[in-house]
Amino acid sequence: MKGYVQVYTGNGKGKTTASLGLIMRALGKNLKVYMAQFMKGQKYGELNILEKLGVLVERFGTDECIMSPKDVSEEDKIKAKEGYSKVKEILLSKKYDLVVLDEICVSTYFNLITEEEILHLIDIKPSETELVLTGRYAPKKVIERADLVTEMMEIKHYYSQGVMARDGIER
Repeated sequence: MKGYVQVYTGNGKGKTTASLGLIMRALGKNLKVYMAQFMKGQKYGELNILEKLGVLVERFGTDECIMSPKDVSEEDKIKAKEGYSKVKEILLSKKYDLVVLDEICVSTYFNLITEEEILHLIDIKPSETELVLTGRYAPKKVIERADLVTEMMEIKHYYSQGVMARDGIER
């Protein structure tokens, strides 16, 4: 089976959730799945079920939420580079049918991963591996190279009314 490059981007909610739906579908057909989460160190609800399902999820972020490129710490940079190196290994291993790189697109906005590095991952992707890239601000060249791009657009969100992330819904 030929693998494609999918991008879920935009300012709306649902990018990670869409990739999780794809993971469930892949597992239902006995595909091997790997997920890397960039810029996420907090324990999100999906991690519990993915672990129970035997999905390898590796996290390359701190517990701190980065709000601005000025907030990026040395630890954030180190973790992002560790994640990038690990993802290269994973792709080159050819062990996985589906590789999801959660929040890698927004990592470019925070100068943690470069557009060129993401393009390199696309270049080394085995032809039979499906590669999913999520996160706001997907770089233009990444969008051009992808086979499928979906932009989540926020029309209305209760966050603007002060509702913070809720367990089991947003985290």
